[in-house]
Amino acid sequence: MTSGSDSPADVEFPRVDLPDLEARVAAEERQRDLTKPARSLGRLEELGCWVAACQGEVPPHPFRRPRVVVFAGDHGVARNGVSAYPPEVTAQMVANLSAGGAAVNVLAAAAGAGVRVVDMAVEGDTSPEVSEFKIRHSSGSIDREDALTHDETVRAIEAGRALADREVDEGADLLVAGDMGIGNTTPATVLIAILTSTEPVAAVGRGTGVDDAGWMRKVTAIRDAMWRARPHVRNPVALLRTAGGADFAAMAGFLAQAAVRRTPVILDGVVVTAAAMVAEELAPGAARWWVSGHRSAEPAHTIALRHLRLEPIVDLGMRLGEGSGAVTALPVLQGAVAILAQMATFSEAGVSTRDESAPANAD
Repeated sequence: MTSGSDSPADVEFPRVDLPDLEARVAAEERQRDLTKPARSLGRLEELGCWVAACQGEVPPHPFRRPRVVVFAGDHGVARNGVSAYPPEVTAQMVANLSAGGAAVNVLAAAAGAGVRVVDMAVEGDTSPEVSEFKIRHSSGSIDREDALTHDETVRAIEAGRALADREVDEGADLLVAGDMGIGNTTPATVLIAILTSTEPVAAVGRGTGVDDAGWMRKVTAIRDAMWRARPHVRNPVALLRTAGGADFAAMAGFLAQAAVRRTPVILDGVVVTAAAMVAEELAPGAARWWVSGHRSAEPAHTIALRHLRLEPIVDLGMRLGEGSGAVTALPVLQGAVAILAQMATFSEAGVSTRDESAPANAD
């Protein structure tokens, strides 16, 4: 690879296979034979069939080793008053995540998932166990400069790929990407708005809870970053370099590689879904291996979900990040698997099916 080049060919992913269609059809047939009226369990039935297709087996098995990887990084744009919290919080929260004291740690433990924290671009120093893949101290302020150099962008994408491979090789059969970083909803909104041709005012939310003046500063920063990024809208590597950050590039590589490795993913909120949009550009078809865990309160998230044609599993008004919304949805997905795997069929239970000779509107 040549330093300074912005060719997408600098980062190449193998062709993404689709989830197993035959397994999906068999799962749908099994759903129709379970002891319930057809489609009476709503999206639980659809989710169970999706898992069966991802696993290539019917009935599907419960997830044995779900794993959350939280990608941490600071962003220079946070120094411009677009967040209610100072950048120093990121390093402090990385330590909290490592110690098991954050919301995602608690929710993941309750759902039976493990958590790994990775420092990609935290401004301060972090412990050696989380900084193995660190690219730099804070990404650039995207309203006035690139987030990364080209080489840093490629290294971050490759780090994400390596982390996905490591988790899958260690037995992970379901992955969640989480985020941690003050100011990261600003680049997330830029990426979503630029890829969907959305005006900033329609996409900008309150992030960590900025006031009206902070919201206006955020809109201005996003507008300026979009102006800088617009020439690169069809080049995912250059887009990450210009308007993303090391954490976004790593998440994009992670999500794309998970699909290459045929491993299902629950997406989290606006930050992860912004990275997912770029991952779909890097590895077309990757989105077939993802479900959306929840709908964030950030308006850009709904725009991104519409773009990816994903419907969230839960909608609880959450906007924390960390992977918290995705792991909140994990028990629902596990329940969908259990229904398809453990519920009795009509023949097994000795229950009569609907009398086909009865009137259609009979009780």
